[in-house]
Amino acid sequence: MSLPANFNTNPWPEDSEGLQVLFLLDAHNDYIYALLKEWIDQYAMGRSYRQVRLDLSDDREGIDISELLQTLSLPPQTLYCPLRIAWLPSNNAIHSGPRIRDFVFGDPRRPSARRCRRILRKMPERVHPIIGKPDSLESLRARFSRKYGRDSATEPESFSTFTARQAAIVLDVSERRLQGGRYKVPRYVAESLRNNRSFNEALDALADKSGESKSTLMKRANAYMKEMISVPSTFWLDVSARFASFCLGLGYEPKIVVSPSALEELRKVVRENPSIMLWTHKTYLDGFVVPKVMYDNDFPMPHMFGGANMKMPALGMLGQRAGTIFIRRSFQDDEVYKLTLRQYIGYLMEKRFPMNWSFEGTRSRMGKLMPPKYGLLKYVLEACHASDARNIHIVPVTISYDLIRDVEEYATEQTGRGKGAETLRWFFGYVRSLSRPMGKIYMDIGEPVVLEQAPEPGDKLALSKIAFEVAVEANRVTPITFSSLVTMSLLGAAPRALTEEEIATDLRKLLVWAEERKLRISEDFRRDFADQMEGLMGIMISEGIVTRYDEGPQTVFGLAQNQQPVASYYRNTVVHFFVNKAIIELALLKASEVEAEAALNVFWREVDALRDLFKFEFFYSPTEEFHQEIREELGRIDPQWEDVLQQGRVETGWLLKHMDPLVAHVALLTYAEAYAIVADLLEEMPAEESLQSKDCANKAFKLGRQLYLQRRISSEASIGKQLFKNAYQLMEHRKLTSGSAAGDECSAVAERRSSQAHEIRDILRRIEIIRNLGNVGARQLATQTQSRNNMQLPSGAPTA
Repeated sequence: MSLPANFNTNPWPEDSEGLQVLFLLDAHNDYIYALLKEWIDQYAMGRSYRQVRLDLSDDREGIDISELLQTLSLPPQTLYCPLRIAWLPSNNAIHSGPRIRDFVFGDPRRPSARRCRRILRKMPERVHPIIGKPDSLESLRARFSRKYGRDSATEPESFSTFTARQAAIVLDVSERRLQGGRYKVPRYVAESLRNNRSFNEALDALADKSGESKSTLMKRANAYMKEMISVPSTFWLDVSARFASFCLGLGYEPKIVVSPSALEELRKVVRENPSIMLWTHKTYLDGFVVPKVMYDNDFPMPHMFGGANMKMPALGMLGQRAGTIFIRRSFQDDEVYKLTLRQYIGYLMEKRFPMNWSFEGTRSRMGKLMPPKYGLLKYVLEACHASDARNIHIVPVTISYDLIRDVEEYATEQTGRGKGAETLRWFFGYVRSLSRPMGKIYMDIGEPVVLEQAPEPGDKLALSKIAFEVAVEANRVTPITFSSLVTMSLLGAAPRALTEEEIATDLRKLLVWAEERKLRISEDFRRDFADQMEGLMGIMISEGIVTRYDEGPQTVFGLAQNQQPVASYYRNTVVHFFVNKAIIELALLKASEVEAEAALNVFWREVDALRDLFKFEFFYSPTEEFHQEIREELGRIDPQWEDVLQQGRVETGWLLKHMDPLVAHVALLTYAEAYAIVADLLEEMPAEESLQSKDCANKAFKLGRQLYLQRRISSEASIGKQLFKNAYQLMEHRKLTSGSAAGDECSAVAERRSSQAHEIRDILRRIEIIRNLGNVGARQLATQTQSRNNMQLPSGAPTA
């Protein structure tokens, strides 16, 4: 047959003169096998050689090593040279992704003999010969012995399988130079694990401990490997990427907003280190975002953990062939399962395959980052410890959206209604529901948390510290978006509507404040607010979150009826940036109500009290660092703020009024109202009675709805399952949920419960004052500022 011009590379190893050469031909059909032989013969120059035919294309099938076994008696210096032919899709197919015809006729990269002939005849530029790095039989035997501690002469089948796997690996490395780094995938993982020395030693120890035979345990481990191990391939990676683009493109703009420079830093991290990407979880679509960004930018395919409940027909198959590791939700008592998973993870980290998953426990129905759980992180770090991985890089990734389809369901769930079952029918219904404009997607990459080595297994303190550092960094790189600031502005004014100019003024103030503190602001955040009123604001109006009234002299915008819980979600995505400021505002107001000489002490006491009250809601820096953050924030207003604070109520009030924009009512009102509901429940209960966790939410829902109807709380956003859960956790921590029948103790319980309720009511009183101050009109504010200028200013106080 006539070879195309692409076959102008000599397949014979350099310096092979006088040596026996064994070509390992990766050919899944007779035509490819014949083509490879023709290629060898074209450059043979009369030299003899031997060849073995292998099919290395499908990891799910075992490798037929019968021919390879017959070559083990060759001289030790024999050169093993792997060859393959790469069949690239057409340019159109590469840009469009897999098409329907590919599912009918098969993977275009693995064509049938008939398609091979047609491609070679009509599109020879798609045919590329691949040469894997040669190695000698002697070297392969030594590597096998080092890796597994076994003798290749006494285990010829295992050695032959090892040799075939090595051929697949070096061919893949060569082919990736042609096809791209996105197709870097682990090969024959299960076989590698079964032969792994540490895995076998651990299985031996487990057999001795449990009394079961090793063969029985290995049989179970094999079943678990089939269940959990991902078997990705180029075709299914392409299918998965196209499916992700389809799902995300239903409602969002095609381009995901991400910093090119941050991506390049991530590329370096992934290439050089064992790496983990932990992303904040907001919606089911999150699992598409990181893989899509990495695929589009030619990163190695990241492995992702998924719950076994998501391994649905078709969807589960696609996930497993595109890098998803499906694991059971609970396997604490199954030592074989834990061992298998740990070995698998250790293998992936050792081979530098990046891993990514949603930070467990952080998927908040309220929008803000929740305290993380450590389950998967614990197992991954234990695997890193067992494999002695070094310089482990844990990269926090924040995924944000202008609008999220799931928020409606989250708001419904927070009212106490149950969550629907995740079935295939549910999934397709969910995908269909995405077909409406929802703006843009943002992916932000934080600074890695670098571990020189993994902590000792069982070191809970080290694990919690690592998780905390990752969560804090994830919060830091969460971008401020248009939707988060607009909802913050409208929530601050609710139930009042705002004009375009008022919204623009609010946004400008919030942005200036954020920029001065070098907070992360979306690179896509435009400053032409008026134009955005018809853009993303228009989408929010279509979604029924915001109302627009334009029949009066001015157009005004407000939150739609019953949409405050939804608006709160978007506000909460950035609320952590404003918590310290909100605490300062409330503490300043408290200090302004006492005598001057006590003001500073009252201020710090209140700062710590508020920090402690909301400790189950927000992440804080360690105490000393937190106090320094408070000082720096007030120092921006007046470097001599402590002196100003001790000069009297007027001067303390001046500090407060110059903290524009005021945010306490926007940032903390829903939390304080929810906590007040639970505190009121406890105060009204007989002191000898206890409040159980399972009863708290139900009773709080009933009381909360009553208070809302009486307009004693501001909105339905304060009536939520997660809010009541966190409030109960605080009350339990403060020993207020357990009653006592003993006389003195009974009175003490009643007094503590009453004191707690009054403390929160006082916070609500101050929040209402701040709200009123924040809603003061521009003319009144100007008048107040002029009045302040006419006062005798304290030394060091700036003029307004």
